[in-house]
Amino acid sequence: MTVRKPGRGSRSKRPEKYERGTRSYTMSHIRGKDTSIEVLTRSYLFRRGLRFRKNDRRYPGHPDVVLPKWHVVVFVNGCFWHMHEGCSKHSMPKSNVDFWTAKLTRNRDRDRRQRAELEAMGWRVITVWECELDKAHRDERLARLYDEITGVSH
Repeated sequence: MTVRKPGRGSRSKRPEKYERGTRSYTMSHIRGKDTSIEVLTRSYLFRRGLRFRKNDRRYPGHPDVVLPKWHVVVFVNGCFWHMHEGCSKHSMPKSNVDFWTAKLTRNRDRDRRQRAELEAMGWRVITVWECELDKAHRDERLARLYDEITGVSH
């Protein structure tokens, strides 16, 4: 039995979510296409009668949904990967801070640049955030997305 000395290690650390060496493996399997929130959004739009292209490589950023009839592109962004400011789902990792800060900042800057390019090409750009698609807000956000695309208000 180990006896703890007072004052040393008394601050409770949050237990590590992954065993050592598995975080990298897990992160490497996160895909950029067909995420659950993208599939959810596309399914809703399809059920509402909208037809679209997905991940069209002809446009900057390969938008998740391209609706040529409406001249609208939709990005469905994860709050962590795209640094959703003011969101509880985005927090900077505590380890390897320099790497993650650089990577996530590059993602955010690239998103802004691609949005500007698309808007300059005449596209309306809509961003749907992961936190907006949680169960409590999903129905309202998807209905609002449909209205944003079609310009129809209920």
